[in-house]
Amino acid sequence: MDLGTVGYERALEIQRERQADLIEARGTPDGSLGTIYLVEHPPVITVTSRPGAADHVLADAKRLDAAGVQLHQTDRGGDVTYHGTGQIVAYPILDLERLSADGKPLGLHGYMRLLEQAVIDTLALWGVAGERDPSATGVWVSPGGGQPAKVAAMGVRVRKWVTMHGLALNVDPDLGHFQLIVPCGLAGRPVTSMRALLDEDCPGFEAVKSALADSLAELVRSAATS
Repeated sequence: MDLGTVGYERALEIQRERQADLIEARGTPDGSLGTIYLVEHPPVITVTSRPGAADHVLADAKRLDAAGVQLHQTDRGGDVTYHGTGQIVAYPILDLERLSADGKPLGLHGYMRLLEQAVIDTLALWGVAGERDPSATGVWVSPGGGQPAKVAAMGVRVRKWVTMHGLALNVDPDLGHFQLIVPCGLAGRPVTSMRALLDEDCPGFEAVKSALADSLAELVRSAATS
């Protein structure tokens, strides 16, 4: 479901409502696998309750206001991240009890790998080689064999094995806004975008969003029937 441009607080409300509905309907005729929401947020920095996460916001309130960036607390996993125009955010609200891999429950670890794979498959459509980093969740690229840079961030929350939050793929955001934080709390690790990688060959936002939605849906359907 494409929600278009939605504020972060409203997106949280939608996710929580869907998560609650999914949990309540589990095991009934109205039960379902879930819903994948696609959104684009106005510029916002989100901070988790992880100890030290707030220290990774480098800009004070005056600087954030001048940049037109809001600050919001969040209940997902992870650290500090940025959402904004030109970035596709996917919020899969899914019942993990109905997903499996190789005959075993998918679990949280397998779910995070599924999210990464959806981004890797999407990037490959435009010749970008997405990579995993065993020490840092998300999707990374190494243009020209240089230092890996993060192109997609991830963070989730699970209640009664139903997911919330998800992933953010940088298509063409203002990369300068990432200088306002230590992205994901990983000092010295750069952030990039499809525009920075592909320049004039960067696909349109809607094309990438459609491809990401298809990739996510295909992987979820496969996990639901495996």
